[in-house]
This record gives sequence, structure tokens and C-alpha cells, in this order.
Amino acid sequence: MLKGKNILIVEDDPVFRTMIVGFLNSQGCQVREAEDGLVGLRALKDEIPDLLLCDLSMPVMTGMEFVEEVALQYPMTPVIVISGTGDMTDVAQALRLGVKDFLIKPIDNIMTLKSSIVSVLKMQDSARQKQQDFSQRWVIDGDDAGLVEEELQWHISELKSNPQAARDLLMGLMPDLQSRCGRWKLSYRALQAAEISPVIFDYIWLIDGQLAFYMVDTSSGGENSTATALLIRACFNDFLRQQGNYLSSVQHLVAQIELGLQSSGYATPVKGLFGVFNLAEKQLHLITAGLGGELHLGEQRVMIAAGQWLGEQACDNPLVILSMTDAGGRLSLNDINHANFSVNFETVT
Repeated sequence: MLKGKNILIVEDDPVFRTMIVGFLNSQGCQVREAEDGLVGLRALKDEIPDLLLCDLSMPVMTGMEFVEEVALQYPMTPVIVISGTGDMTDVAQALRLGVKDFLIKPIDNIMTLKSSIVSVLKMQDSARQKQQDFSQRWVIDGDDAGLVEEELQWHISELKSNPQAARDLLMGLMPDLQSRCGRWKLSYRALQAAEISPVIFDYIWLIDGQLAFYMVDTSSGGENSTATALLIRACFNDFLRQQGNYLSSVQHLVAQIELGLQSSGYATPVKGLFGVFNLAEKQLHLITAGLGGELHLGEQRVMIAAGQWLGEQACDNPLVILSMTDAGGRLSLNDINHANFSVNFETVT
């Protein structure tokens, strides 16, 4: 699997870098080295590798700055971070920039690195097969049968044993509190209990004047809730990226995420809600999957039933279509005693 693969290592520690280079050379890889981020960017201009390994703590240009530049200039290049810090803020920021895995130094077993590289490369190769269905790309045949997680694939057990670290990671992945597209602005408000796994939220502005979003109550998923939430996030972002930031229907999105959960072998049913806001039509398309709520339109309130949980067998909750006013509306969640969560859609001048 690794023979002939072009791998770029950006690492300022010469001893650690030499160790990794020697191992990858023994696996048949074509390895290039860079001692800092600026040298790494010049190497990327010369040739784009199959995979990029980098540290976070480096001189001249920090690893996070380097990863951000890679995400902007070379978004299809998979990145694995190998860092001496396990700080959840760093992990969350790296994941938001599209990093595929995050390994902690020292690496006690070099085969951990090999397994991570193999998994990421398999995912990348599958993504290039345009004819292959999205859900199939999450299942690997042969000895590695089962889902290959795109994010934190080697840290599931660690997060299960450290609920506070898991909560910090989930909170760190939350998007900006507000964002604009044209004359529409999205903002959200979250008051959450500090000791309970949170309600998480994510959204993407689509190219055809729509906003795709979801909410998941991770407290509903038991000890596997963090891993399940990371998988949902990865499926959501990867599916829309593969579709060119275009979505034909929210039903299709939810169906693909369901397939990913079913294939994982570890995901647990959770409460969720998925939606698309069509800015031009001022319509909100929702599929509730265990999370109910209310749409506030001025003095008017529209109740939204919770439906069957995400990940339960034969989850086929119906599509709900609601019309917004010209001023917008506020979507708030019900039946979450540990949190107060709402999303505002409003016009701005």
C-alpha cells in the first residue's frame, strides 16, 4: 500500500524526522523533508505529495499556520499531524482545517503511524473513484473491513475514558457564532451545562443560495457519543465537499449519514436535526431525528415533532417544509434539559 507513495514530512526535530524518514523509506515510500513550514510550502510548489506529515510546534511558521496555508492552497492534499501536545483546542483547530488524523508524540509503536497513513491513503484513493457511491467510500474491504474514520481514528478509546477532553474537543469544533451570505445572517445561541456532553452544531453555505446545517445532542449517545458526533461531522462535510457544495435534498444527506453510521461498527443512535435553508425561497427544509423544536416567526410559533433517533433502524422521518418571513425566524430546540440552543436566520441591511 505504501510502496511508491510520495510523502512530505515537515518537522523541525532532526532526530524524530530522521526516524520517520528511515521507516517510510523501508516501506518503499518516496520521502521528502522540510525543517519548517516555509520550506514545506516551497516543497509543495515543486510537487504535491500523496500525503503530508507535519508537526505543530515549529520555528519560522507555526504548524497550525502551515496547515491553514495547505488547506487554502492544496485542499485535496491529506494531512496527518504528529504533535507533542494533546491539547484539545489544538486538535479541534486542526480538524476544522481538514486534518485527517492527529497523532501524539512520542509514538511508542511505529505501526500506529503506518496504520494511520494506510487508512488515510485508502480513503483518499476511494474518493478519487468518481463512480463509487459516497457511502461505500466509508467501508474498506479485506483485512481492514469496517469503517475508516476520517477524524481521530486512533483516539476513540482515549476520548471514551476522558469525558472532559471529549467535551472540550466537541466544543472546540463549534463554528463561528455568526456568519453572513448576502443579506442573510446566521447566528446561534448556546447555553450548555459544563458537566454534560453538549449539543453540537455545524453549517455550510452552499453555492446555490442555500445553507445546510445540523444539530446533534451528544449526551444522548452514551460513551460512544463523541466518536459518533465526529463521524456525523465528517460525513456531513465530506458529502457536501464531494457534491461540490451543492445539495439536491436534505433527505439524501441524512440517508448517506445513516449509511455511514450503520457501517461504522461503533456509532450509537443519537438525537439529531438536519436542515437546509433556501435563501431565495425563504423556506426551511427539516428532517428531525430525535430532536424536536419550535420555529419562531415573530409572534407565531410552529411546533416541530422530534421523530425517530438518528442511527435507529429504518429511520425514515418525513421532510418538514416551513416558510420564513421576510425578516427570517428563530429555530429553538426542545426536550434538552441540559442546554438552551437556538439558531437565528435574519436579514440584515
